Amino acid sequence: MTLEKKSRAGSPDLDWSQVRETVLMLELAAGQVEAAMKDSNSSVEVLTDTFTSLANTLQLIDAAVGTLPDTVGNGLVKVEIQDNTRLVAEKVHHAIVAFQFYDKLVQRLDHVCHGLAGLSALVSDQSKRYRPEEWVDLQGTIITKYTMAEERAMFEAVLNGATVQEALETYMHARMQEVESSGGEIELF
Repeated sequence: MTLEKKSRAGSPDLDWSQVRETVLMLELAAGQVEAAMKDSNSSVEVLTDTFTSLANTLQLIDAAVGTLPDTVGNGLVKVEIQDNTRLVAEKVHHAIVAFQFYDKLVQRLDHVCHGLAGLSALVSDQSKRYRPEEWVDLQGTIITKYTMAEERAMFEAVLNGATVQEALETYMHARMQEVESSGGEIELF
């Protein structure tokens, strides 16, 4: 069954369908997420390249300063430059870690888009819509696309009867325990 891709909710007729409207809204949501990811990816790529270049330049500066003799006049300036270089390098490292979080976010949003596309396809196909095995197949496909354990855990919790809010709270609690047990350090990958 092919559904028309135009909303008629404002002027419903005998052919109006909540399924068509649902599919349209699912596709719109996925499209908006994809557009946001594409818009932000180019900016983040520029920032990532910039911070990588900064890190490399800082290493060159530190190496060059290290070759200066430790004379009375140079010694203090040399130490100050090295200390400031290390401080800036630490800030650059924190920025790179933030970009890794962004990468994780993009992966999650990509999984959401794929899940919405699968759901939209299932709901729009009248021959599959009312068949529980099709829903089980969709759920299986969605969970196999997840690359992060926390995504799978949240999905499984919801399928096992937890509300989305409960699954999210469980995830946040586990994440905070992980951060506390590591002394504030977060292992990303």
